[in-house]
Amino acid sequence: MCTGIRFTDANGAMYFGRNLDWTQGYGERVVMTPPAARVPAAFERPGDPELGHAVIGMGIVVGGVPLYFDCGNDAGLAVAGLNFPQSARYASAPADGGVNVAAYEFPYWVARNFSSVDEVRSALARVTVVARAVNERLPVANLHWIIGDATGSVVVECLEGGLRVWEDDVDVLTNEPDFGWQRQNLRNYLTLSEGEPGRAAWGGAGLVPFGSGMGMHGMPGDYSGPSRFAKAAFVNTHYPVQDGERANVTRLFRTLGSVAVPDGCARMGDGAFERTLYTSCFSAASLTYYHAAYDDLAIKAYPLSGCDLAGTEPVLVEAAA
Repeated sequence: MCTGIRFTDANGAMYFGRNLDWTQGYGERVVMTPPAARVPAAFERPGDPELGHAVIGMGIVVGGVPLYFDCGNDAGLAVAGLNFPQSARYASAPADGGVNVAAYEFPYWVARNFSSVDEVRSALARVTVVARAVNERLPVANLHWIIGDATGSVVVECLEGGLRVWEDDVDVLTNEPDFGWQRQNLRNYLTLSEGEPGRAAWGGAGLVPFGSGMGMHGMPGDYSGPSRFAKAAFVNTHYPVQDGERANVTRLFRTLGSVAVPDGCARMGDGAFERTLYTSCFSAASLTYYHAAYDDLAIKAYPLSGCDLAGTEPVLVEAAA
């Protein structure tokens, strides 16, 4: 499964990131797609601009199409797709009228074409997400998406009743169940506190806490979607606001580290174990993509400013020295 978060720094600049939790990788690399890239679209979309935003993030390139797991653009907008296997209900065929987007191209379509969450929110009123695979070897992935900028974030889900856009006031997304259920479930934890409980009298016994952290007693510690959602929401909203790139990148990696999945703890039905394959961070302040892998905890930086934006194809990006 996966966890995504978003927050802003002391100057209002956004930081956006995710854990990708799964049993295997797909040869994913950091990919930059320049504004003039000629990327084949799944459907005719005359409304898409000829020149888009530069996009950088983690993914694979198939047939000239960047399949982004998560990415950010040169306007400071970011998007990530997270597993949503039970509830996702894409359209089986393109709809007449409106805008049709294949599920596999949705993150790139958002990041290429829009500058803000407001623009995305407005455009989605006419969008149909279609269950079309990029090729015969890669089946359609059942996902939902978190999209963020400096103003906030939304969650996009294709449900039985159609496409739903949720306002994400805790700036967190995990997996099943749907976002509405996850948001309501936080009410089960409203007594949690970062503070130390006070002394309590039980009859003649005076009880004192063992030490700091006991205000968090009752916070779930398993790796299910609801538990990771509750813990990530608490940590993300209680972490002190930071100033400066280094402090905010540290904040993001520490927050997502609180819900990272170690090997051997989350067995799938087929016997394979999920683990946090990588953690990523997109800084809208510096337009830099950061990444650390499960077996390489060194955080590597991929600044958009170091990329050649004049090309016409997606390119693999090497980390800054």
